Amino acid sequence: MRDILPDLRARCSDGVPFALATVVAVHGSAPRDPGAVLAVDAAGTVVGSVSGGCVEGDVYEVAREVLAGAGPRVVSYGISDDEAFGVGLTCGGTIEILVRAYATAAEREDLAAVLDLIAADLPVAEATVLSGAAETGARLAVRPALASDSPGTPGTFGTLGSEGLDAAVTDDARGLLAQGHTGIQWYGAHGQRRMQEVAVFVRTYAPPPRMLVFGAIDHAAATARIGSFLGYRVTVCDARPAFATRERFPTADEVVRAWPHAYLESTEVDARTVICVLTHDPKFDVPLLAAALRTPAAYIGVMGSRRTHRDRLARLRAAGVDEAHLARLASPVGLDLGARTPEETAVSIAAEIIQHRWGGTGRPLGELSGAIHHPGGPTGTR
Repeated sequence: MRDILPDLRARCSDGVPFALATVVAVHGSAPRDPGAVLAVDAAGTVVGSVSGGCVEGDVYEVAREVLAGAGPRVVSYGISDDEAFGVGLTCGGTIEILVRAYATAAEREDLAAVLDLIAADLPVAEATVLSGAAETGARLAVRPALASDSPGTPGTFGTLGSEGLDAAVTDDARGLLAQGHTGIQWYGAHGQRRMQEVAVFVRTYAPPPRMLVFGAIDHAAATARIGSFLGYRVTVCDARPAFATRERFPTADEVVRAWPHAYLESTEVDARTVICVLTHDPKFDVPLLAAALRTPAAYIGVMGSRRTHRDRLARLRAAGVDEAHLARLASPVGLDLGARTPEETAVSIAAEIIQHRWGGTGRPLGELSGAIHHPGGPTGTR
């Protein structure tokens, strides 16, 4: 959704009817994950993608039918030997896509409220009925309570058709939102647990995860650029005013001049945050890493040679850090790609972050068999 957010907001504000196709389930290999979207407006203009081109043509036709009044539909695409040259996924997987229209002003206003929250980097979950006793395409948006909310601010808007179903989905959506998970949930017609009468797709939109880069060196500039490209909100921190400047880090979301450990102890770090320590100076590294290892950060990578790493471990042990915490360090940082330049090193660091997040092997895909895309979500913290 974020990749076509400006286009969708423009259509809502301009009163342009459109149909939205959303990937709601993936089985096996598929080019796009659940939540990927494609929009088709009344003029036939297309933005977004649900399969990287495999089934877009057929989805376009379905979207036009839905926009013309055919009603919301869930369509499935896969491949078999007989379908290899027809509409199907050449990668061999199966995807399910919900196609529904935003033809009326009220429908677009409801969606615009969700889009505004996403644009403001505020957490929100959108639940949509796929099948069963409730009406296909019915929507409920759920957001957690925020400290900035005024009294009476609604936590939900829309409905799935029954009070009990709304209540059950609201509870589950907030849990999924806290975990950053998206997927299909099953309920009874009135929200009963452990029943499979109603399928509800819950798409969560959490604020972008953070990348904290410590050490304002050339490698940090390259790492900040690739972090932004991967969708992280990037902060570069260094205590030296001459190095920590906006001019040197134009792609970073913020550049902070502070002692690294002091800044880390004062800022928010959650289980999606990645920390890259590129200073390789003991007076910065040791207090910074001691603080970092007390956080729930998903990844803590540290630059330096193997000799530097051994010396760093000894200093951290002397500072009272135990072996279980030291095992969380990714050091020397990055995968073995043979990197030399700051840009190549940044790719190596990014590759290790991705590998850790999704549980990849780091080996060439040509040497492996089985599914290319690893199932499930992030593997946990490091």
